[in-house]
Amino acid sequence: MTGPRRSSSFGADSSLNYASIGATQNPDVVLFPPKGFRTFQQSHRIGSGATRFEIASRTLMTWGVHRNSGIPVVDISREAADLTYKGIEFDGSGRPVGPADPPAEDLFAPDGTPYVSAGMTAVMIFPIGPFKVRAPVKVVYTIDEPDRVGFAYGTRHGHPSKAEQLQYVEREQDGSVWLTIRSISAPSSGRFRLTTTLLRATQKRYARRFLTALHPTRSPNG
Repeated sequence: MTGPRRSSSFGADSSLNYASIGATQNPDVVLFPPKGFRTFQQSHRIGSGATRFEIASRTLMTWGVHRNSGIPVVDISREAADLTYKGIEFDGSGRPVGPADPPAEDLFAPDGTPYVSAGMTAVMIFPIGPFKVRAPVKVVYTIDEPDRVGFAYGTRHGHPSKAEQLQYVEREQDGSVWLTIRSISAPSSGRFRLTTTLLRATQKRYARRFLTALHPTRSPNG
């Protein structure tokens, strides 16, 4: 973990199916969401201490919240090296200070899953009754701070929702470690309205799993 840094792939991104890209960076979005969007935010304590923070951070940054909740994340892909948006580095007050340094090297989990980075795309597989819904997403920004690590992904065209979800692990001054999930969501179109309703019910059912997904009893090597 290095100094306060947020790397993003904001901008005119035609692959995303919503306009409020990066909205989940601001906690106020829970009270003042974009028109037509619902919001969610909840935190759950997942342990304490530096080791717990490091393990939870690594698990989080390899899609651990979803994978440990029984939702496969497939078709994970990085942008080509010469096309990758390097993002912007911010100071402690959130003021942009210049381009972010690219990672020194690609990082992978023991099973070969690449660590999340801005611009990465993936497909989540949600079970809805007897069906499986493919939900394409793209990482819109990452957070890499001494005591806070996480990322947000946005929905791409073909996803039944318009949504952005932030998930981050944070270590408080008392040493406690927390997972926070913050999201905004809306139906992507009338064609997907029924699917979105079912997906929202599925997500609500999985909310508890998401929040406890990084607990030592469920995290690999926890």
